[in-house]
Amino acid sequence: MKIRSLCLCVALLGITILFTHIPATADGATPTAEVKSTIDGILDILKDKNLSSLANREKRRTKMRDLVRTRFDFEEMAKRSLARHWNDRTPEERKDFVSLFSDLIEASYVDKIESYADEKITYDREEIRGAKYGSVSTTIISAKADIPIEYKVIQKDGMWRVYDVVIEGVSFISTYRSQYNRTIVSESYARLIQEMKVKISEINHSPGKNSPATK
Repeated sequence: MKIRSLCLCVALLGITILFTHIPATADGATPTAEVKSTIDGILDILKDKNLSSLANREKRRTKMRDLVRTRFDFEEMAKRSLARHWNDRTPEERKDFVSLFSDLIEASYVDKIESYADEKITYDREEIRGAKYGSVSTTIISAKADIPIEYKVIQKDGMWRVYDVVIEGVSFISTYRSQYNRTIVSESYARLIQEMKVKISEINHSPGKNSPATK
């Protein structure tokens, strides 16, 4: 009887560990903790009165983009967005595309999050899939409506890095992948690059309101 009880306790302990253990990075941070640290940093910049004037708009956005760049895995995002067309690119084209795509994601995300400076953000759920993938679900509590934003993350170089952002059910990567494939197939890769540059310019010169990143 004692042996059976001991075995049962060991089994229950094993199940408990299995379902409660959340993989962390080398410094022990969970996906939620790391994503939250970046978002908190961005919100601190938005709330900084010294950066709130129109004259300091570019300085504010530069600071925000610096934070985004440390958290987002732009190469992973670029590969997923080009999908099968990534293999057709030369090493130089890949390097240039990642750089351009990084500028687009930074501008799109900053433009979107900039309009939520005064809203409350809740961290609702964290999920881990396999050894290195996960997601962090958040909600922006707005007076008009609650806005769900999910950050899909991958564990790389000792930290959780974002490889996709899903805003109100719309995935940055899925949307870009569809658009990019359509442009490359119907026109050309060169045309895609031209359109991306135009889009970045439009976002960077927007008045500060959120312009949909997926249009």
